[in-house]
Amino acid sequence: MKRKITPYNPKLKELARKLRNNSTLAEVLLWRHLKGKQMRGYDFHRQKPIDQYIVDFYCSELMLAIEIDGVTHDFKLPNDYERQQRLESLGVRFLRFQDEEVKRNMEGVLLVIESWIDEHTPSAYGVHPSEEGIKGCVE
Repeated sequence: MKRKITPYNPKLKELARKLRNNSTLAEVLLWRHLKGKQMRGYDFHRQKPIDQYIVDFYCSELMLAIEIDGVTHDFKLPNDYERQQRLESLGVRFLRFQDEEVKRNMEGVLLVIESWIDEHTPSAYGVHPSEEGIKGCVE
């Protein structure tokens, strides 16, 4: 399957790097479960530039952005809404979690992400598309 290239402003690369180096506790905790294709075999990236914005976590194969909203987001709701609408117009889909939710209920957050992936990915007999060549023979 050919990966779709997601356009971004190259000027955001340095800011994204700084954000990765100054992650919130909730971002660090969730990243432990997303990195290394641990989430259903999908490759997620942290602080990923897309268009004119940076999302907390992104999987290009799923076109899925995961955002963790902390206290600072309470004051940026109109901007977050406009930003999300713009990225959705490019085909990006969103899951949003509160900072405290990630810290206090990681199991629940992971279940929501897994359920979303299961509901939004085509599979044959429950096999992830990237594992199709690994299917066993049925006798």
